[in-house]
Amino acid sequence: MDSEASQDQQKILQVLPAGPLETNAYIFIDKTREEALLIDAPPGVFPMVQSVLKEHGCKLVALLLTHGHWDHIGDAKAIQDLGAEVYAHPGDRNWYENPMTMAVAMPQDLVIEPAKITHWLKGDETLNLLGTSVEVRPVPGHAPGNVLFYFPEHHCAFVGDAIFAGSIGRTDLPGGSFEELEASIKTQIYTLPEDVILLSGHGPETSVAQEKAYNPFVQG
Repeated sequence: MDSEASQDQQKILQVLPAGPLETNAYIFIDKTREEALLIDAPPGVFPMVQSVLKEHGCKLVALLLTHGHWDHIGDAKAIQDLGAEVYAHPGDRNWYENPMTMAVAMPQDLVIEPAKITHWLKGDETLNLLGTSVEVRPVPGHAPGNVLFYFPEHHCAFVGDAIFAGSIGRTDLPGGSFEELEASIKTQIYTLPEDVILLSGHGPETSVAQEKAYNPFVQG
């Protein structure tokens, strides 16, 4: 997705790749409300978020975390300190509360402070944020607490590392399961409308129709 790829009058979506793994964070801005929300908080994204908020004169009200791996939560504490409410699934509670337990997989000089999760998600629920509906669906398999955030009004879903353009998330990490991920993709992602744009934690955007037809790991 381009850095400013979706504009609907006063609504803007930007992708902010950050950190050693070029993890995609996404910031959704409603200029009319002067509010914004962020999906995922990779290490190093904080100054980018500050810059975008200043550019558009917005306050960050929510941080939605797709899952608890270090490359998605590295700057969550700094983002929370801007005043954002933090939403996450308890399947990854230990990583959220004790992020340095992942130190063996992290760059040696990286230190992650835990953010306080203010809203534990059940999965299979609908939130109302920035005046728009956000459907939460559980998609475990890459991580136990991986969820997707589907914005029906904007025809897009933020899927974390469950699925990528032409690929799927790793299942050889702690808590991973190919069978579980395959089921998540088939029942929670491929059941979305085919024109929905899938915005992943790494790499370019894709669509439900594209992955159902051509994903070599899980076809619809």
